[in-house]
Amino acid sequence: MPDFTWRPANEATTEHVESVLGTGGAAKCRCQALKVPGWIWRDTTQEQRDAALLEQTGCGTDGPTSGLIGYLDGEPVGWVAVEPRENYPRVWSRKKSWMRMDPELEGVWSVTCFVVRKGLRRQGLMYELAAATVDYGRQVGAHVLEGYPTEPVPGKTVIWDEASVGLLQAFLDAGYEVVDSPTLRRRVVRHRLDGPS
Repeated sequence: MPDFTWRPANEATTEHVESVLGTGGAAKCRCQALKVPGWIWRDTTQEQRDAALLEQTGCGTDGPTSGLIGYLDGEPVGWVAVEPRENYPRVWSRKKSWMRMDPELEGVWSVTCFVVRKGLRRQGLMYELAAATVDYGRQVGAHVLEGYPTEPVPGKTVIWDEASVGLLQAFLDAGYEVVDSPTLRRRVVRHRLDGPS
């Protein structure tokens, strides 16, 4: 079995970040969908999103950073975005109460996006990345981790772009619990790191 490891993106190289986020839908979004207050495609350029990702990941610095890079036998294969919830303006600007629960709660870190390189999907890497968020959350002193995954309708498949927010089962296996089910497929999950859920 290949050995899975992970590291904060600021401890990775820009080449490693690019190898994961440089193709498919991630190459356009650059993990900025919840970062900009407006409609991302209308209000920012590709160059702005590229620059923002590089700044936010902080590769080669002491941090902060905006996510984790996952590796198989030392090769970069995946990404998960995880950072303080207040770093996501669109979580607060959208008129969806389930994305802004407990606004006064401190120490909430949001897990918003997963990317696994094409050709390596359906091998459990999202599960590994979800588990990594818990280890990382403890390292950085987060009190609560919060995700907004999708739960596929039984018998229906989910395309990868739909699964970019994470699949519910990956979060559950990492110890998260469902705290809200705002739509047929959307769930809000939390993992309390400072006590019982």
